[in-house]
Amino acid sequence: MTNLQFPVGRFTYERPYSEAEREELILQIEEAPAQLRRAFQELPPGGLDMPYRLGGWTARQVIHHVPESHMHSYIRFKFAMTEAEPTVKPYDEAVWALQPDVVTTPPEVSLALLDALHLRWVAFLRTLKPDDWNRTFRHPEIGLVTLDRNLGLYAWHGRHHVAHLRLIGQVA
Repeated sequence: MTNLQFPVGRFTYERPYSEAEREELILQIEEAPAQLRRAFQELPPGGLDMPYRLGGWTARQVIHHVPESHMHSYIRFKFAMTEAEPTVKPYDEAVWALQPDVVTTPPEVSLALLDALHLRWVAFLRTLKPDDWNRTFRHPEIGLVTLDRNLGLYAWHGRHHVAHLRLIGQVA
């Protein structure tokens, strides 16, 4: 049976990635906007406001969450490349998902934002040199995070939420 909360499994990071693995992860980040858009387009009628599981977010909330989260990650990458071990600001994604703009903003706005953000983010990621992946930022709730780990986390994050949207199509 599929774990509805973690349909692609939980994120794990066991060791630094090889250059080939990093390129695959960057490719996953590059493809995430198109995959999220496709999953949105395949939602059943009424699916936009259906949760992917009992107590889970609606498709609408997921679609708005992904670019918000990925913007944070992009900025964390930039801080880590321009400062020595910067402390980043956490945010309460569950509270963000309940903000009024989530209901009033058309999903297309967040899908377009994700398209543009990922074009810029991937261009940036492809400029990083092997030693750059060891650079870090400090997350107050997690601790020290390498860019290498963060790359894997956000490649996973895109797949994770695309799978959530696909679950809505299965349960509708």
